[in-house]
Amino acid sequence: MPERNTRPLRLWLWLVAALVFATVIVGGATRLTESGLSIVEWKPITGALPPLTDTAWQAEFDKYKTIPQYELLNRGMSVGEFKTIYLWEWSHRNVARLVGIVFLLPFLWFLWRGAIGPGLRGGLATIFALGAVQAGVGWWMVSSGLGQGIAVSHYRLAFHLTLACLIYAVLVWTASRLGAVRGAAVALRLRVGAVVMAALTLVQIYFGALVAGLRAGLAFDTWPLMEGRFVPPAHDLFFASPAWTNFFENTLTVQFTHRMVGYTLALVALGHLIDVVITTRRGDGARLGAVAIVLAIGVQIAIGVLTLLHHVPIPLALLHQGTALVVLTLAVLHAERLTRPATRVAAAEPDLVLSVR
Repeated sequence: MPERNTRPLRLWLWLVAALVFATVIVGGATRLTESGLSIVEWKPITGALPPLTDTAWQAEFDKYKTIPQYELLNRGMSVGEFKTIYLWEWSHRNVARLVGIVFLLPFLWFLWRGAIGPGLRGGLATIFALGAVQAGVGWWMVSSGLGQGIAVSHYRLAFHLTLACLIYAVLVWTASRLGAVRGAAVALRLRVGAVVMAALTLVQIYFGALVAGLRAGLAFDTWPLMEGRFVPPAHDLFFASPAWTNFFENTLTVQFTHRMVGYTLALVALGHLIDVVITTRRGDGARLGAVAIVLAIGVQIAIGVLTLLHHVPIPLALLHQGTALVVLTLAVLHAERLTRPATRVAAAEPDLVLSVR
């Protein structure tokens, strides 16, 4: 099948992936500016429009005043200040709405034109279902912060971010696979290593979200040591019972785990690069992919350290989150490349994609 027949599908999926990327970044800014609880209702349709009059703005502000965050964190703020945090959350929700529209409408059009075969149809429907679940998870997360305290549940925050990144990864994988040329014979350990790097990146993003939700980056702001040691004392790492809860609720343990997973990912990527260089030919695309991942991880670690040492300034924190998505993108593209079938995907799987008429 000519590659040009998959081009509209690939461009569409890359556009959706770019919008998901933007949603994650705007969501990060919403969290960092303490704006996520400014809209206390979930209105998937009518909520697309912001307040348009002074009366409407005052009504939204009055609703915000009923939750603990206002009393504990923002008591005395003006309507103008409220508008700023409101528009961050409103923007995040609307970019997410845009993702749904840009995915669903072309999906239905491609189906109507017979451009999507059964093999791909189910996968794309699953992506849309995950997106719908993600919308519900977003409100589930927000609702956790409306009743008490000044922040949402860090568990729900981590789940929300990781699910968004998983959806993004699936979109990137699918878009790349649709345009795949014939795969080369690659050692099994290289394929496994590439997939492990992508999975480890998602794990690292999850623990990064826990660090953000617990504000653990502000609790321990030194590097490479924590409390004067590379490995903090065991009685501090595991003071809570049962012991496993420390990995999710103890700020020291959560940040330490985030560091260790990052170091592990860097070592795995470096070992994989060495293996790729030894195993593959000069000029092979696998080498370029492995080098790019190692460099991106190095940059990401440096940004993470700077974010920590400077007490989590918003620009650096957002850059850290964005670079995590860059690492994930490179890892997914690399894993997809190394696991391609030995024949062109579109030709080998006639039910995967039919021609776009």
